[in-house]
Amino acid sequence: MLDLVIAQRRRDLGGFEVGRVLPFAQRRAVGPFVFFDHMGPVLWPAGLSPEVDVRPHPHIGLATVTYLFDGEIMHRDSVGSEQPIRPGEVNWMTAGRGITHSERFEKARRDGGGMHGIQAWVALPAALEETDPSFSHHGSDALPIVRDAGLSARLIAGEAFGAKAGVRTHSPMFYLHMELAAGTRTQLPAEYPERAAYVAAGAVEVGGRRFESGQLLVFTPGVPATLRADTPATVMLLGGETLGPRFIEWNFVSSSKERIEQAKADWRAGRMKLPDLDQGDPIPLPGETAPSGSAGRSGRPAQASGAGEKK
Repeated sequence: MLDLVIAQRRRDLGGFEVGRVLPFAQRRAVGPFVFFDHMGPVLWPAGLSPEVDVRPHPHIGLATVTYLFDGEIMHRDSVGSEQPIRPGEVNWMTAGRGITHSERFEKARRDGGGMHGIQAWVALPAALEETDPSFSHHGSDALPIVRDAGLSARLIAGEAFGAKAGVRTHSPMFYLHMELAAGTRTQLPAEYPERAAYVAAGAVEVGGRRFESGQLLVFTPGVPATLRADTPATVMLLGGETLGPRFIEWNFVSSSKERIEQAKADWRAGRMKLPDLDQGDPIPLPGETAPSGSAGRSGRPAQASGAGEKK
């Protein structure tokens, strides 16, 4: 039933930690999901340092999906969006041929509070990698909820369990936030070739084995997949149809190495438009200085925003 179990790799980003799950050496993606970070949990006092913010940075060739359990993040981007995201909501940003954005923890800086969530990257089909960039926000009341005995599942994107989310996606996929009472069993959608479950809190059992928070369970294609909550558990279900191999370097995803090199050159030369409402201090390419023409300083890669690594 299980092909692989991936344990998160914790990383301190200077103010909070993330657990990196995808990409993994033995598993580059699950369906269209090519990147998966568990952010926090962390509790911040008021007066949080601006150093924790994720300053303006670029993306190409993917869609980012941010989902929170706790806290608030302010998103600003180069297509003119300014949108806070709160628990149970979805910020879906399609980078396509290129977008820049920032993510700032302004509410925590003002009031203090927690931050806990998931950021994932979804690859775009090769034919749509150069689509126009766009951003959409979906409130919690706009996301379908599937309920059963001991189970509540919010459909973040795609289709599953007879429901369809309003988020515009680009390939067959599913992505759910599921809350399970202890002893509750559930199956993963059977219609998708690649499926996984990430245990965000609590513990579950699959095939007589116990798995705890921070583990991604990748299921065998074509085989019924069932899990049981050993304790009250928060589980993210994800998967869909594979889109083929992708190259990932820093914040860039593409089916072409040459396209990534072009994106690096564009960012280095200051040719990518900055967010309309957040122009200052862009993050440079790792190991380099700020983009040409900016007043930025050298800084850490935007790992909290889902920034990838050279693989």
